[in-house]
Amino acid sequence: MDKMPEEKTREPIIELVDVWKIYKMGEVEVKALRGLSLDIYPQEFVAIMGPSGSGKSTLMNMIGCLDVPTKGKVYLENKDISQLYESDLAQIRGQIIGFVFQTFNLMPSLSALENVMLPMTFQGVDRRDREKRGRNLLTMVGLEQRMNHKPTELSGGQQQRVAIARALANDPDVILADEPTGNLDSKTGKEVMDMLTRLHREEGKTIVMVTHDPSLSTYVERIIQIMDGKTTEHLNHNHKYGGIEDEKK
Repeated sequence: MDKMPEEKTREPIIELVDVWKIYKMGEVEVKALRGLSLDIYPQEFVAIMGPSGSGKSTLMNMIGCLDVPTKGKVYLENKDISQLYESDLAQIRGQIIGFVFQTFNLMPSLSALENVMLPMTFQGVDRRDREKRGRNLLTMVGLEQRMNHKPTELSGGQQQRVAIARALANDPDVILADEPTGNLDSKTGKEVMDMLTRLHREEGKTIVMVTHDPSLSTYVERIIQIMDGKTTEHLNHNHKYGGIEDEKK
């Protein structure tokens, strides 16, 4: 197994140690994760890949600190999440991790701007500052003309751009993207992936992408394969940053 360069000199931002997740369905136990250990380091672009039923979604929930393990430890910036109250965990999670989902998960009754402002509300940011940052983020993702439109008035690609802006609302260190191109056509999907790549390269964001699409592997530096609740990983020697135009010049 290839090791990350500088592994001995960097502290992981997210660390899973011998993690098991066991669901009980009546008298049957389903072992979604089986003694899995994994480190995610600052400023990495990582893909978690595997077939349906392999444990990707459960692993995503662990990395995103949305669930706690049956056994084992999950550390978020060296904090053991199992030792935190849910209210404290939600606060820390909101500051460190931004989420981008395949189905966008936008609030249908809110405008694009209000959707982007929402995470800042939970962090107690002043309304004037929320609105200013929300407008700046939507401008950054090319939606300055669509700020007051509701999700039903936006295309799928535009909704995903709103979701990315929302994920950046609290300036998190980590962007966790779950099948970010799954509901998009190939052209729009490439635009979204190029945007995530720029966030990684220019803003120094750690990107963890969960996907079953092997064509997205060219964007990432490290691939974590999951099968039957266990992982293997390797450095991605085909890493091309997705062929962004400025890389071709």
